Amino acid sequence: MKKLFALVLSLALMLSLFGMAASAEGFSGDVKIWVADNMVELTRAKAEEFKAAHPEYANMNVLIEAVGEGDSATNMITDVEGGADIFGFAQDQLARLVAAGALVELSPENAEIVKAENDGGSVAAVTLGDVLYAYPMTSDNGYFLNYDKSVITDPSTLEGVLDQAHAAGKKVYFQINNGWYQTAFFFGTGATVTYDVDNAGNLVKANINYASPEGVAALKGMINLAKHPAFVNGSDAPSASNYAAIVVGTWNRETIAAEFGENYAATKLPTFTVDGVTYQLSGFGGFKMLGVKPQVDDAKLAAVDALALYLAGEEVQQARYEQSGWGPSNLKVQQSEAVKADFVLSALAEQLNFALGQGQYPNDYWSTAQGLGDDVIAGKFNDYTDEQLMEELVKFQDILISLANPQ
Repeated sequence: MKKLFALVLSLALMLSLFGMAASAEGFSGDVKIWVADNMVELTRAKAEEFKAAHPEYANMNVLIEAVGEGDSATNMITDVEGGADIFGFAQDQLARLVAAGALVELSPENAEIVKAENDGGSVAAVTLGDVLYAYPMTSDNGYFLNYDKSVITDPSTLEGVLDQAHAAGKKVYFQINNGWYQTAFFFGTGATVTYDVDNAGNLVKANINYASPEGVAALKGMINLAKHPAFVNGSDAPSASNYAAIVVGTWNRETIAAEFGENYAATKLPTFTVDGVTYQLSGFGGFKMLGVKPQVDDAKLAAVDALALYLAGEEVQQARYEQSGWGPSNLKVQQSEAVKADFVLSALAEQLNFALGQGQYPNDYWSTAQGLGDDVIAGKFNDYTDEQLMEELVKFQDILISLANPQ
């Protein structure tokens, strides 16, 4: 049965790729949607508004389930047939989902709407090769410095932030055994790691220069951070304690606001200095998006495409911002007075000027990066010479190169 379903899905995807998926006048079956827990009720309300505005879909039964962006892609890849028809996911999962046949290409009409209404970074994030496979939902998946301004009066340098926190008996949280946050140091010194991806979602080549003077400087910056008495490895504000600063994104803003109160401030990441040279911490920028899986029924495909376009559009992005502070990718919402006055989103926007857009990375990249960070935290490299650090980076780089899958 699974083989037959996969064959039918493949045919549906091929038809869509060639612009041959038929439109339909209506649909009255079930549509399953996966969104983050805090978006369930909003999504349900907006789906009902969509139905009310489109009589041809009045009898469509929309089922909303709480499945976060971190789990939805894995669940879809494991069981496309049993997965959601529309689902939220993070940018770094796009290639995996395309390769698994879990995403249908946007229609030419919807692709043009997405390009016209959203910022360039988010449009690039939903594009593989020259094909758009998803609808941008946010432009806020990055990290920056959140801090207590009564303790951290000068957030411009990492060393200064650490020293000010330590003097007050406070901690600074920064998760350096995580491949997402770890790039702040490597990208900051000019070291990079990216992977080329073909239109089918296959990783075909690694582009990396970690085994370089730039990589050594980044690793030494991480070592210096880990040795500081104010340092705590982590990025989850709800589980953090006694902190004056934490490097994390917008999703923890409510917890941090409750902790810091009127002293809550945010800004771009600070600089750090290694061997007399100062670097700006960089890192990844990313996005959330809505995907639509291939359908065996053209009427259902037309319905879920129309609903997904609406749920990723201006009105719903504005509602997500107002409810939970999700940063919009929609150009009009970005220009609203409320968004422009939001100091947290302003900090993210400032940091994104120094960040690199997150492309597609193999699963083992994350565990390999975790291993490097764990070694730094354990003090393995504390007494290493630059030559020894280079040897470690050569081994690390060789592993990352091996993760590409040339076809």
